[in-house]
Amino acid sequence: MNGTAHAAIGAATGFVVANTIQTSPSMTLFLIGLGGVSGLVPDLDIDGKLREKITLSHQVIQLVAQLIGILMILYSFFQGAGREKLLGIGIGLVMMVISAKIKQKHMLTLTGIGVLAGGFSLQEMWLILLGIYILIASFVPHRSYTHSILGVIFFGVTASKLEASLGMDGVYYTCILGYISHLIADLKILPCNRRGVKLFLPISSKEL
Repeated sequence: MNGTAHAAIGAATGFVVANTIQTSPSMTLFLIGLGGVSGLVPDLDIDGKLREKITLSHQVIQLVAQLIGILMILYSFFQGAGREKLLGIGIGLVMMVISAKIKQKHMLTLTGIGVLAGGFSLQEMWLILLGIYILIASFVPHRSYTHSILGVIFFGVTASKLEASLGMDGVYYTCILGYISHLIADLKILPCNRRGVKLFLPISSKEL
């Protein structure tokens, strides 16, 4: 199932939760949006569609890193002296070499590191857990652990911490139901899916 459908189903779960607990219009809109995002989260994995939406293009990072490398080399060459000059030129060259090897899949890893750092800086446990989730998603194959019961449990803990941080009812249920809706929509029993999901990883790799 495509991302638009997952977002729509997730948004619908947010609407249902909002109406069940009878939230205000503004809170209803918030939960609808949160449900839509949660319905896309499982596709953060390395081959998923969502990863390109939350990360910069690797070409942009390559260009910026290469420009910084060139500037560092030039600055070190004209302004540096002795050991510092050689060190600066060396670092600039290393940056240019490394930046040439950056791929889009690496951007998801860098995003996870950034979110994790932000969580520690703000002392927000939900943000730390989200950073860990993104980091894990950057290394696992598509429709594997992010599409399993383990993924549901981990995201559920993250959602509970988010609700506690925001102090808003309905956040947890919207997040967890939006997430689960993605897995249900990806089941192989639905005619629109050629592949299923491995719900019971790592115990079983059978697709359902």
